[in-house]
Amino acid sequence: MKSVFISDLRPNEDATALFLVQSKDVRQKKTGEPYLSLSLVDRTGEIEAKMWDNVGEIMHTFDRDDFIRAKGRVQIYQNRHQFTIHRLQRVDDALVELQDFFPASQRDPDEMFEELRRTVAGMTNPHLRALLEALLDDQRIADGYRRAPAAKTIHHAYLGGLLEHVLSVCQLCRFVAGQYPFLDLDLMLAGAITHDLGKIQELSYRRSFGYTDDGQLLGHIMLGLRLIDDKLRAMPDFPPRLRSLLEHMILSHHGELEFGASKVPVFAEALMLHYLDNMDSKMQAVRTAIDRDQHVDGCWTGLCRALERSLLKKDKYLQEAVPVVAARSAPVEPAPAANGPAPEAVPAAAAVAAEAPQPGLPPAPSEVPVPREASVPRAAPVPREAPVPREASVPREASVPREARSQPRPMSLFGERLKDALKKEP
Repeated sequence: MKSVFISDLRPNEDATALFLVQSKDVRQKKTGEPYLSLSLVDRTGEIEAKMWDNVGEIMHTFDRDDFIRAKGRVQIYQNRHQFTIHRLQRVDDALVELQDFFPASQRDPDEMFEELRRTVAGMTNPHLRALLEALLDDQRIADGYRRAPAAKTIHHAYLGGLLEHVLSVCQLCRFVAGQYPFLDLDLMLAGAITHDLGKIQELSYRRSFGYTDDGQLLGHIMLGLRLIDDKLRAMPDFPPRLRSLLEHMILSHHGELEFGASKVPVFAEALMLHYLDNMDSKMQAVRTAIDRDQHVDGCWTGLCRALERSLLKKDKYLQEAVPVVAARSAPVEPAPAANGPAPEAVPAAAAVAAEAPQPGLPPAPSEVPVPREASVPRAAPVPREAPVPREASVPREASVPREARSQPRPMSLFGERLKDALKKEP
């Protein structure tokens, strides 16, 4: 039984623990010597690890997806926990319990599967109910539903995550059907239960989360349609058009072609299934990114690849908020005189009181004007530049005499002949 988990590791402490190697890279130091860069996981999280010394002796003794026992020290590097390994050795699979190394749903899988069965039993459409019962009665499908994750990394990426995701979408379907009575609840529930059915064959989760060969070649949408087709062959009375609607919901639940949908949703239940599926996956991605963020300080997570952004740790942000106190405006002191000490600042209240006339006292004389000679002398005026004499300016072009402008131009040969021809006409 694993006793020390990644969530138990603390900075500046030595630790010895069992890990699953999620990734392994052999790199080179500046001196040319090799070092190991590892990503180690268990069911509580992930930690980056480095091994700097004696790497040549150990680097070929284990590989990715192997279990290792490592001894080292936890440090903080670039605001993240990093495990510096001093010694490690490979551990045989028979000596570990797999559930210690795979994240799993906090809910009991058998309890969730029974809830799913109750959801199907409560449906009023006999054709959809019969199809879903046939699927859940298949032991291979039932076992896959209990164990499969909903995705490799993006959302509900843990054992039992698929079933938890399906139940959450079913609950959302019931809620929106109460808000929009024109929606067919049974059709939406059937789409929610079957839209990711193919993931029980698409994903591999025996050692680490990955894709099967069929998952790589076909994808969960095609694999899900195959499973449904196998059951419908034994149900000749199933309405063909109802089958087309259900298949369309599976084909279009990703919403857009660029996001993997074979078709875009074209009726209300299909569109709503896409929105609810997308919303549930995004909310789970936010929760997972915040819960498993490796940053030690600060209110922001690292880059969440599922959402393509960093996320604010709202609770930590509110706890670290400093109350803002309005700063009082300081009284403005007058500028010091040219000679003599600066006058003391008079409070505003005293200034107002001084300005108000006191009863029974003569009015205060007006201030004596400062003599002009005692005032600060004015700066001497800057002399203007001497005007440029008109003769020195650039001369204008000589004007053409009016007589020269009025002289006619010489007539061309054509003009002279035309003039002669006009004279000869009677």
